[in-house]
Amino acid sequence: MHGLTDFWAGRDALGRAVLLLLLAMSVAAWVLIVWKGWLLRRARFDIARAVPAFWDAAGLDAGRARLAALDRERTLLPLLDAALARPPAGTLESAGRAAAQCTRRLRDALHRSLVHLQFGQVLLASIGSTAPFVGLFGTVWGIYHALAGIASAGSVGIDQVAGPVGEALIMTAAGIAVAVPAVLAYNVFGHWVAACEAELEGFAHDLLDLAPDLERAR
Repeated sequence: MHGLTDFWAGRDALGRAVLLLLLAMSVAAWVLIVWKGWLLRRARFDIARAVPAFWDAAGLDAGRARLAALDRERTLLPLLDAALARPPAGTLESAGRAAAQCTRRLRDALHRSLVHLQFGQVLLASIGSTAPFVGLFGTVWGIYHALAGIASAGSVGIDQVAGPVGEALIMTAAGIAVAVPAVLAYNVFGHWVAACEAELEGFAHDLLDLAPDLERAR
């Protein structure tokens, strides 16, 4: 604790700002990692259960009830509602063919579901790509600040150089430590989102094929 206090005290305003920025990026990344890990695991589990349960239902009402009970992240239920919805009469949407109307609604519902699953991916990618450079900037500034202090002291020794430069290099290590979990999580979550997207697209395609029958069964 004493070392951290000394390290903080040895930074100037810009160096402290870089440290606080890295801390904020690390906190944001880990909050997203925990939250998205929980959300995507639950979504994948629910999709794997809910789709077969829907098609095994005896009727549309029973199938919708199963989706409502199993689809906790509401990624599948909006697709079913989109397949069954009918546009208001007298609008441009109602002027098109029934198949085109259903395709448009399913596409929009699928897009909303994917936006929900992909939320936070851009932030993880941004943290993973920029954190090392933020840490490197902190290192460069720390070395400059240390050398300027040594020059003003009028005497140079290896001990006077090694300590401040070594402390400045900690900023680079901190940037890498922030970036690595964000990059790994981004790649893992991207794979999970892609798997969910494939399942949702398949479900939407099946609903599009059965939309006329579902409407008669409603």
